[in-house]
Amino acid sequence: MSGLVLKLNPKERVLINGAVIENGDRRSRLSIMTPNANILRLRDAIHPEEATTPVRRVCYAAQLVLTGDSAPEEARLQLLRRIEELSQVLRDPDSRAHLARATKALLSDEHYQCLKALRALLPREDRLLAHRAS
Repeated sequence: MSGLVLKLNPKERVLINGAVIENGDRRSRLSIMTPNANILRLRDAIHPEEATTPVRRVCYAAQLVLTGDSAPEEARLQLLRRIEELSQVLRDPDSRAHLARATKALLSDEHYQCLKALRALLPREDRLLAHRAS
């Protein structure tokens, strides 16, 4: 069996191709067999008022494609520009690797993988901003 396997906690919600699905009272597993389905765990969603930093804004823009609120063709150029801007600041090899994965996924229309690669940068951004504030 191939595809994405989602392990859901009780009452956990997930957005699949624009439909919000809520799990029942027990843990469960769902196998998503459709390639390139747009999937977003709602517990991982970034709300508009939380998109206040450069990485969070790029993640939010990628998330809008997954939720169907932004057309992939229209968002691609904007996302590529923002990823390039991040690469001018996040110059360490690990960050560059995440940005390269995000770019590759975006160019392959794998928006979930793009968001996943970008989200990996959030802890690093949080540390940098905390260091800068102190």
